[in-house]
Amino acid sequence: MLPVALTRIGRRRSLRAGAALVVVLGLLLWWLLPLGDSPPTGSLSFSTGVRSGVYQRYGERLKGALAKDLPDVSIELQTSEGSQQNIARVATGKADFTIATTDAVATYLRDRKPGAERLRGCVRLYDDYIQLVVDRGSEIRKVSDLRGKKVAVGQPGSGVRLVADRLMTAAGLDPVNDVTAIPAGIDTMPKLLQGGKLDAFFWSGGLPTTAVADLSDRFEIRLVPLEDTLIKQLQAAGGSTRYYRSAVMPADAYRNAQQGQAVPTVAVANVLVTTDRTDAAMTEAFTRTVIDSRDRIGREVHAAQLVDLRTAIYTDPLPLHEGAKRYYRSVKP
Repeated sequence: MLPVALTRIGRRRSLRAGAALVVVLGLLLWWLLPLGDSPPTGSLSFSTGVRSGVYQRYGERLKGALAKDLPDVSIELQTSEGSQQNIARVATGKADFTIATTDAVATYLRDRKPGAERLRGCVRLYDDYIQLVVDRGSEIRKVSDLRGKKVAVGQPGSGVRLVADRLMTAAGLDPVNDVTAIPAGIDTMPKLLQGGKLDAFFWSGGLPTTAVADLSDRFEIRLVPLEDTLIKQLQAAGGSTRYYRSAVMPADAYRNAQQGQAVPTVAVANVLVTTDRTDAAMTEAFTRTVIDSRDRIGREVHAAQLVDLRTAIYTDPLPLHEGAKRYYRSVKP
């Protein structure tokens, strides 16, 4: 039998070892388990676009991904006319998140419209390509040929309206007096062209846009090239036009329409937008879902495949939201 003193020493050592084990286990749990903010709860609204456009199709699938990742958050989608209306809704608190083109965002900031100073970026998404669509037999070969024609230019609150007006101006046309401008969206443009009620329509969207692809399957169309000289004229205006750049629509974007030919055009980036009112934890979680769901959504909405973590952080002209910064720090190698 051990002496009492030795027994007490053994007990003290056992207690110390036990305490040390508790500390180690606690540190291990601290390392392994997610701490910090509780999972987001509540509701949010997401302003998208016209029903058959890329914004709406992307928004519908993103809503499904968010429902899985944020089960305690109720998500409402709001259709819209496009980028300009989207930005105004978020800036004035009528929506929490949206997608918009960088030229439209820069224009809103330049004009110091209500709530502009509160706008924040989360993710640079995919690029929109400007598409000028005509009947394959049309005499229209360049933007200046639109003079005297019936042209769908997008709805007043859309991003396509903004760029269509600028392109026509760069081509020497007055968008008000030199064409008959039809305020239609991509949900009605194809039928109007096919029915002979339009000579052409402008569209700004990811490739391929389903409505344009479907039209090319049932009706012979052609994409009018937007040449470098026109783009230089467009950019010469300065300011928000610096967000436009030369691009090429791949030959297989719309096989039936392009007949194996790549088409020069203009591209502009899209960004996911919110405001400084939005909770950091909610924004961090929303940003994470956008990145993590890229491949899954991209199987149905091709443009989503182009979201790239390496460039997602570049949301110019908007500063990053604090919640988005937290997400990017968490995934930094």
